[in-house]
Amino acid sequence: MVNPPQAQLTHVGLYVTNMDRMTDFYQRLLGMVVTDQGDFLGKSLTFLSRSAGEHHQLVLISGRRAPEDVVLLGQVSFRLADGDLEGLRWFRDTALELGVADVEGRNHGNSWSIYLEDPEGNRLEIYTATPWYVSQPWRVALDLDESDEVIKEQTATLIDESATWSPVETWQAELAGRLDTVGEARG
Repeated sequence: MVNPPQAQLTHVGLYVTNMDRMTDFYQRLLGMVVTDQGDFLGKSLTFLSRSAGEHHQLVLISGRRAPEDVVLLGQVSFRLADGDLEGLRWFRDTALELGVADVEGRNHGNSWSIYLEDPEGNRLEIYTATPWYVSQPWRVALDLDESDEVIKEQTATLIDESATWSPVETWQAELAGRLDTVGEARG
């Protein structure tokens, strides 16, 4: 085998203290549905999905052992269709309606994102890709109250003035070449 088989991230498991609250949050924010629930080896599990092709994209597991002030997870990220700023606004507004205290908009040049915490403090990112590759880390504030056109124009100007960037297709082709080289080195 030259390259590893394609393995795509399909689900995340989170240990929780309040199963009902966490299940309700992910159902209401992301439109996930419960696909299965049950107990196994002394733990309660709730499986949720938003895709008929995936039994679960998120599994909530009872028994979180860390105190509330201990951070266990960097973030869980959800990708919208490319350029879907309207969808990003919908998630911002829905999170605020659900009582999320702080929803932060960020422009990473290669994506427009919102960051928030679920009811148990797990960090979520919901994002949409832009047509640019921008060398990371790079970020400025994102004002989703601006129009799509203004956000796109501002991003193009900002990355042109202060970032290392290329069209995303150019970066993807370069990365594909690097990945092929890794496969050849294994062969």
